[in-house]
Amino acid sequence: MDIERTLQPATRPWTGDAPTPVTRVILEQGSIWGRWGNRIAWTVAGLSLLTALASLGASAQYFQNEAKVVEKYHSLARFAPAKVAVVNISGAIMGGQGFARWQLDRIADDESVKAVVLRVDSPGGTVSGSDEIHHRLANIARERNLPVVVSMGGIAASGGYYVAMANGGRDDVIFAEPATLTGSIGVIIPHFDLSRLMKKLDVEDDSIASGPLKQMLSPTKDRSPELAAKERKILQGLVDDMFVRFKEIVKQGRPKLADDQIEKVATGQIFTAKQALEAGLVDRLGFLEDAIDRAVELAGLTKETARVVKYSRPRGLLEDVLGDTDPGARLSFEAFAEMTTPRAWYLCSWWPALISAR
Repeated sequence: MDIERTLQPATRPWTGDAPTPVTRVILEQGSIWGRWGNRIAWTVAGLSLLTALASLGASAQYFQNEAKVVEKYHSLARFAPAKVAVVNISGAIMGGQGFARWQLDRIADDESVKAVVLRVDSPGGTVSGSDEIHHRLANIARERNLPVVVSMGGIAASGGYYVAMANGGRDDVIFAEPATLTGSIGVIIPHFDLSRLMKKLDVEDDSIASGPLKQMLSPTKDRSPELAAKERKILQGLVDDMFVRFKEIVKQGRPKLADDQIEKVATGQIFTAKQALEAGLVDRLGFLEDAIDRAVELAGLTKETARVVKYSRPRGLLEDVLGDTDPGARLSFEAFAEMTTPRAWYLCSWWPALISAR
């Protein structure tokens, strides 16, 4: 509101004395637009402040330092101090530094966690990624004496079965849903030879390498028969060594299986849940709730003294505004390079480069 002050001299009526000056103040209001403009501005500012405070409260977990995972109540006694943690391994296992690792880090720092339910819904992934997740979970379980119960979802094959072996070799701890596909115990190093296609297109791979074996997995390199045979022998040796380790891991997680029984199922074959049960790869047919009940039992708890929790990624303000986005839908050079890098896989697929990590 604009205020204009006008000072005008005035005199009192004549009384015989000298006139006494009087100051008269006239307040003139500004235009209507000025009044409403100020009101609108203050209203918008107030609403903006309330919105910011509401968003800050809703995203408090997001703004925490190192809040890579958010704990959420799942089932049983909501306020019980002892926890059973559900750890999700889903999608292709690309490495040990993502969401799976963050969940395990959270459990390692939380003394109130008394048991772990490993929920696996994965076709497998890289050898190193599967081995790192298995190693870390097995170490946490051993150091804290935590029972680990496995709940298999739609698929728990190859590297997915590998991480399930971090159960400490206990009895009656691997549950597969009736429709689960599992097994696929084996190793694969994908390789595609496009050299003949390159010749038809009159394109030559003229890469400069320090030695002939540096381009061992190049799909465009034209090789002599002797060099191709040498490369295949080397790669087969790598696969064989990693396959031996896979079978050793299975033996640790399924100590009741004899060596000949492991050899019988370690053919890369995929099994239904019923077939896996008959072969000794799983202990029971059941769902997540059945695995939770078993974990509660092994931890010496009851449904009244155990709180089941799970973990999720924290949401940011942009996700609140724009909605959920699928990171796998965004193609970046880094993701492309990761998927096309030659590597060995514990994977139930003939073309792992098409499977993205979630």
